Amino acid sequence: MGTSRYRPGSLVRQQRKQKALKAGMYTFLVLASLPIIVGYLWLIVGAFSGNFVFGFVPQGFTLENWSFLWKPPSPAWPNIWRTVLNTFILAFGVTAVVVVVSTLGAYVISRMQFPGRSLILASTLILHAFPAITLLIALYYILRILGLLDTLIGVILVRAGLMVPFSIWVMKGFFDDVPWDIEMSALVDGATRFQTFWRVMLPLVGPGIAAIAIFAFMSGWAEFIFLVTFVRSPDAWTLTSYINAIIGNYRFTNYGLLAAVSLFYMVPVLLFFLFTQKFLMRVTVGGLKGGR
Repeated sequence: MGTSRYRPGSLVRQQRKQKALKAGMYTFLVLASLPIIVGYLWLIVGAFSGNFVFGFVPQGFTLENWSFLWKPPSPAWPNIWRTVLNTFILAFGVTAVVVVVSTLGAYVISRMQFPGRSLILASTLILHAFPAITLLIALYYILRILGLLDTLIGVILVRAGLMVPFSIWVMKGFFDDVPWDIEMSALVDGATRFQTFWRVMLPLVGPGIAAIAIFAFMSGWAEFIFLVTFVRSPDAWTLTSYINAIIGNYRFTNYGLLAAVSLFYMVPVLLFFLFTQKFLMRVTVGGLKGGR
C-alpha cells in the first residue's frame, strides 16, 4: 500500500491560495461596509457639529443640536418626549397584537383539523405577498369608516395586520416541530386544551415567540408610510414623523438637528437588538416534526 504525501511546494501554494482568498473576502467586506460606516460616522459627527461646509460637511462642535430634548424646534411641533412615548406605544402595540393573534392562530392551524384549514393557510400566504403600499387607499377608507383615522390605534392595527400572516407561518413551523406525544400526555393527565397550550406548548415555542416579537417591535418602531398617510395631528406623531418634519423642504433642512434626532431615534432600537439578539440565536430551522 502506498502512502500519500504532500509535497512541500504544493502545500505552500495551497496555503497562499487560502490566504489570498481570505484577504480578498475581507477586502470585499470592508469595501461593501465602507459606505455604511461613513454614513454612521457622518451621523455621529454631524449631531455635534455647529456648521456644515457646502451644506453637508460637518465643522465645529456644539450641543445646540440637542436642544430639542428640552424645547421643540418649532412652536407647532410636540414635545420630543411625547413623540417618544407615542413611538413606544406603537412598537409595543404592534408587538402585542402580532404575538397574541399569530400564536393563537398558528396553534389552531397546526394542531386542529377543520374545514377550510388549507384555504386559510393559502390566504395568509397570499395576503403576505401583497405590497403594503397597494393597500393604502383601501385601508384609508376602512379606517375612516371605523373612526380610527389620525389615531395610533389605527396604525397599530394596520401594521400588525400586515405582519400577522407571515408570523402565523413562522409560529406554525414551531408548533409543528413539537411532537404530539408531549401534548397528548398533558391531555391524558387531565389538563384542559387551554392549560396544555399555556403551560406546555408556549414554553416549547418560546424562541419562535421571541423572534416574531422582536421583528414586530422593530417594524412598529420604524413605521413611517402609514403614519404619514393616516396621521396628521402632531399629538400622534412618532419619532419617524418628527424626522420627516425636520427634513421638510430640502433647501432648508437643518442637518445638525436632523443628525441629532436620527441618532437619538436609533439608540433605543440598537440597545433593544443587543439585548434580544440572544433569543434570535436560539431560533433553529428543522427539528422533530410533530404536526400533522
